[in-house]
Amino acid sequence: MNNDKSTNDETEQIGRRQSAIDNTLRRFVRPRSVASERCDLCSIELGVDHAHLVEPATRRLVCACQACAILFSAAAETKYRRVPLRVQYLPNFQLTAAQWEGLMIPINLAFFFQSSAAGKMIVLYPSPAGATESLLDFEAWKEIVEGNPVLREMEADTEALLVNRVGKASEHFIVPIDECYRLVGLIRTKWKGLSGGTEVWEAIDGFFAELKRRTAPVKEVVHA
Repeated sequence: MNNDKSTNDETEQIGRRQSAIDNTLRRFVRPRSVASERCDLCSIELGVDHAHLVEPATRRLVCACQACAILFSAAAETKYRRVPLRVQYLPNFQLTAAQWEGLMIPINLAFFFQSSAAGKMIVLYPSPAGATESLLDFEAWKEIVEGNPVLREMEADTEALLVNRVGKASEHFIVPIDECYRLVGLIRTKWKGLSGGTEVWEAIDGFFAELKRRTAPVKEVVHA
């Protein structure tokens, strides 16, 4: 009985957080133009390429000019944290099919980040309707972290593990959190019909190819 109540409470919390996720996603699905983008802190006009800050309490992303963004860091205990730029491709990431199944994620594309406000790891997966939060099996996640200590280096709120196991892919990245929402926005805007259509799958392939081109070198880890 208590387990049912705990599950129901967590499901309700996920539902309440979904609106914050949707608000963040709107930045990545609306048409972008230089004239319409302004710094959310000082209102100065921004170019297409500009910094993002995340508000940990709400998971809301805000746009920032360089002068405002420089006031924050990814690890600062402030209202906002600056989203970093680094992208790391993890070619030696250890994740078995059984471990993935143990995470209980309904599709083969997801991202994980540590929420300082919630005090736990959060998992979201993209869909034609946007980003959806899933319940996470934390014992299964703990086992994955033990096999991949690089995950302990992720900055809370601002960096995520992005996993792509679509089709024959087996790709793992540590990326800025805004890149995850960019992927969600891409899928939401390009999805057609029941299967998505050729355009969306080509766009997804292009997205991950771009991440690989941007990747920073990562230290080799020897697994026993």
